[in-house]
Amino acid sequence: MDNPVFLPISGVRLGTGPAGIKYPGRDDLLVMELAEGTRCAAVFTRNAFCAAPVSVARAHLSTASPRYLLINSGNANAGTGEQGMQSALELCRSLAEAGACGVDQVLPFSTGVIGESLPVDRMKAAIPQVLGTLNEAGWADASRAIMTTDTLPKLTSRTLVLQGHTLTVTGMAKGAGMICPDMATMLAFLATDAKVDQGLLQYCLERAVQGSFNAISVDGDTSTNDACVLMATGQSGSELIGDRDSEAFNALCDAVTEVCMTLARAIVQDGEGATKLVKVQVDGARSRAEARQVAYTIAHSPLVKTALFASDPNWGRILAAVGRAGVEDLDIERVQIWLDNVCIVRDGGRAGDYTEEAGRSVMERDEYVIRVGLYRGDLEASVLTCDLSYDYVRINAEYRT
Repeated sequence: MDNPVFLPISGVRLGTGPAGIKYPGRDDLLVMELAEGTRCAAVFTRNAFCAAPVSVARAHLSTASPRYLLINSGNANAGTGEQGMQSALELCRSLAEAGACGVDQVLPFSTGVIGESLPVDRMKAAIPQVLGTLNEAGWADASRAIMTTDTLPKLTSRTLVLQGHTLTVTGMAKGAGMICPDMATMLAFLATDAKVDQGLLQYCLERAVQGSFNAISVDGDTSTNDACVLMATGQSGSELIGDRDSEAFNALCDAVTEVCMTLARAIVQDGEGATKLVKVQVDGARSRAEARQVAYTIAHSPLVKTALFASDPNWGRILAAVGRAGVEDLDIERVQIWLDNVCIVRDGGRAGDYTEEAGRSVMERDEYVIRVGLYRGDLEASVLTCDLSYDYVRINAEYRT
C-alpha cells in the first residue's frame, strides 16, 4: 500500500497540514468535511482509560449529525484528565467557528504518545491552512497524515452496483503497534456514497469490524484511542437502504467488510518490526467465544511470537498455549495442531509422522496458518497476528525519544 489506489467519495472532502505536534514539517493534522445530511456510525475502544477525544466524540455523536472530523497524529491526548477534555473541546470550537457549524458537529480523534498535553495553540493556528486544502481526492495525503509508527499508509476502495447506481466504499486506517482492539483498531475511517438508514449503518459497521479489526493482534495491547467511523453521504443517487434483510443492504455490508478486512490485514502486516503474517484458526469448538479464547491465547503468547520470528517449529509453545487457554474439560487426546498442512500434534503429543524439517519449511514462509482442531463442537474463529522481533522492542523502547 505504498501508493494506495482509492476512489473518492462524493460528499467527503479531506485536507491536511503540519501543526508541529511531534515532528516539525510533516502533515499531522487532518480535517474531513462531510456534506449536509451525512449519517455516521462509530465504534470506540473499551479501554477504561479512554482518551479525551473518544469521550467527546461519543458525546457529540449522540446529539448532532457530524459535519467535520478533526484528526491528529503524534499525541493521543489520553491520560490527560480534565485538561485533555478541555483541549479537545477547544479544538472542536475552533473548527466549528471556521466551518460555520455547531461545536457538537465536530468529532475529534487523536493518536500518538499517551500522557502529554496537546499543543492546542499550534493546532488551532493550522486549522485555516488545512481547510484551504480540502478536496475529494485528499485520501492519500490523509492516510499518511494519521500515521505514527506505521511504515506504510493503509487505504483501499470497493465498488458495487445497486439499483442501477454504482456505489463506492473507501476506507483508511492507521495502526502498527498497541493492536489488540476490542472494537476496531487504533483509528479507521470509512465512507460510502450510499444512502443508508442510521440504525442499519451502525449495524453494518459492527458486523464488519467483528471479523476484521476485532480479529487481529500485534501485541495484545488495546489502545486508549481506538475508533472506527463509517460515514454515508447518500450522494450516489440510489434509494434509501432501509431493510436489514434486503439484497442491497447485504451487498453494502459485504463491501464494507471487505474494506475493513483489507485494512486489518495491512495493520498486522505492518506490525512494528513484523516479518511474518500468521492466521491462527481454531475449529471444533463448543462456542465461538471458546474458539476465540484459544486463538488469542496463542496469538498473544510472547514465546509463540518469538518462535514465529525465528522460524523455529517449537511446537511445545503452541501446545502449552492451547492448554492454558482456559477451555473446560478439554480432551487433549482429541486436539490436533497443524502448521498449514503439516500436523504437529495428535493423540496428546507430537504427531508420529511429524518432522522438524517439515515444520521449519512452513515457518520459514512469510505467511501461513496455525490451525487447532478441538473436536468438541462445530464452531470456529480466527485471529490474524504477527511475530515479535528485535525491531518491535527497539521501536517501542525509543518511541518517546
